[in-house]
Amino acid sequence: MAVVLITGSNSGFGLEGALAFARNGDTVYATMRDVAKGGRLQRAADGEQLSLKIAALDVNQPKTFDAFIRQVVDEAGRIDVLVNNAGIVRPGALEDISEPALRVVMETNFFGPLLLTRSVLPTMRAQGSGFIIMMSSLSGLAGLPGDLPYAASKFALEGATEALRHEIDRWGIKLALVEAGMYATAIFDSSMSGDALLPADYPVDSPYRPLIASRLKEVHDRMPQAFHPGPVGELFVTIAQSDGTRFRWPADEVAEKVLGTMLGQNDAGRDQFLRMVAGTDWWSEGKSHAD
Repeated sequence: MAVVLITGSNSGFGLEGALAFARNGDTVYATMRDVAKGGRLQRAADGEQLSLKIAALDVNQPKTFDAFIRQVVDEAGRIDVLVNNAGIVRPGALEDISEPALRVVMETNFFGPLLLTRSVLPTMRAQGSGFIIMMSSLSGLAGLPGDLPYAASKFALEGATEALRHEIDRWGIKLALVEAGMYATAIFDSSMSGDALLPADYPVDSPYRPLIASRLKEVHDRMPQAFHPGPVGELFVTIAQSDGTRFRWPADEVAEKVLGTMLGQNDAGRDQFLRMVAGTDWWSEGKSHAD
């Protein structure tokens, strides 16, 4: 059985992935920034009589990565699978988002997974095997208004992962991207504060406020139809057991459709598709609100 390390395991995809690997009989290190938030995962594992290890790992603290990897290898002897799942969202228009907010999204969603991957690579090279799974998003394929920091971080992650794939394949190390649509996970919680659905500190006088409010309302209204993250946890296990030939894995039928559309269009077709998906023609046409 494999030794598996997962980030962001206190909820959503990370929690479901930790349980799925544990059901498979794997040795699971389910990490999160604050282990005090691991109660839900532990209760779920106990309820199914599953064994897993909950450990503290902050993806924004790369200086701790090497020591943590050494600890896992000392205890388990190897690391076979790394699932880079932890991520955050900060909605807003570029003019309205502070530099620290932009940077924390990039640190969490891009630099964190990339640097943790760098820390685990020497172990996997020595083993001559390993599988690294990056949790991406349709936002890594389609940059929509109001989603700029998150889209930028996921576009960067996609490009880095694609390049890295060819750097490390000679050592039998495999890489995969999971492309997900909208899921009912805690990642949107910080984006849904107050009656207006805007972050509490969003500039009141922003000229972009109607656009961002409209986009967040759309997300909020669609949440009842959002996918449950459970199947994505099972998908992690499926990917880890695959031969590594497939690189991009759609997590759901929406993602599969978007992948097929976005990867086969010219610039004009892509732009038209994005405007249709975002539903923001009203904004580009200078109107005050959506029709």
